[in-house]
Amino acid sequence: MRFALYMAMLGTLSSGQVLAEGCDVITRSSSEAVKPVQQQTCYSYGNMPAEAIAWSCSNQSKEMLNSQKRRVERCPDGSVGSCIAPLTQETLANPDAAGRDEPATRPALPKDARIITYYYDTPGLGQARSDCERNNGVWQTH
Repeated sequence: MRFALYMAMLGTLSSGQVLAEGCDVITRSSSEAVKPVQQQTCYSYGNMPAEAIAWSCSNQSKEMLNSQKRRVERCPDGSVGSCIAPLTQETLANPDAAGRDEPATRPALPKDARIITYYYDTPGLGQARSDCERNNGVWQTH
C-alpha cells in the first residue's frame, strides 16, 4: 500500500502538476503617447496554492496599457532582472501593486507569501527596479 502511494506521488511530481506555475505577460500600449515601463514579464507566487495563479493570470487589463496573459508551467530563463515582494490581496488582482497595501488592510495570506516577477524585454529597467524597492521588494539583476 505504501509503495502504491509513493508511486502515485512520484507520478504526480513528474507530470508537472505540483510544479510552480507562472503567468507570462506581454504589455502593449493602446496609444503611442503611453509607453509601458515593461513590455514582457512573467510572475509566479511563492508559498501559495497553485490555483492562486489561475485566477490572477486570467484577470485582463482594460487600461491604457493592454496586457495579454497566459499561464505557463514556469517562467522562462533569460530574464534581465527580478523582484521578490510580499504578496498582498491587491497583488493577486494587479501584480504591479506588490507591497502597496497598508499593514492594517493586509489580507489573510501566509506571512511568507511572495510574488516573484521576472523582467525580460523591459526598456525602463531602472524604473522597474525603483518600483520594486519602493514597494518592499528585493531586486536582483541577472
